[in-house]
Amino acid sequence: MTDAGTRGAVFLDRDGTIIDDAHYIAKPELVRLRPGAADAIAALNRAAIPVIVVTNQSGMARGLISDRDYRRVEARLAELLASEGARIDSTYVCPHHPEFDRACDCRKPGTLLFRRAAEDHHLDLTRSSYIGDRWRDVQPGIVLGGRPILIMDESTEPAERTRAEEAGVEMVGSLREAVARLLDGAGKDRGGP
Repeated sequence: MTDAGTRGAVFLDRDGTIIDDAHYIAKPELVRLRPGAADAIAALNRAAIPVIVVTNQSGMARGLISDRDYRRVEARLAELLASEGARIDSTYVCPHHPEFDRACDCRKPGTLLFRRAAEDHHLDLTRSSYIGDRWRDVQPGIVLGGRPILIMDESTEPAERTRAEEAGVEMVGSLREAVARLLDGAGKDRGGP
């Protein structure tokens, strides 16, 4: 696939990156923004960099989250971000899990949803950044030639840190730190925002 456009985006994981990972979150009242997440997203919005969420939601395949539950949680997240002057431009969700329904190309680290977003929003995937708290969130950035950044926190397993180190992936402590690096131009030689 050739690049669909000339501008990059910032692709974010949701659970553990923007909001606390409550494991199969089905209730909007459980949505809690990670510290600094809204500020980081608002900074990207001000810089006119598209913010696109790509999220695996295997709780849907497991029967723990309905489509309605997912949409209510998504609406609550949008409401919390808006209250702090931030917005997500688009969200792509994989509701599958190979053990519970079927294997697919949209489940991260698969790249289908990233490619779909590139087509929908006329994005250059090589000029984009891929940020999350798990290896599967950043691996698409390696495959697609963008800039992967792994957020190291309590949900990041030691083996994932080792993989990131071996692959030369940037590691940071928060979404705020990742966005600060992107916006101050650190690592421009790696492409993208």
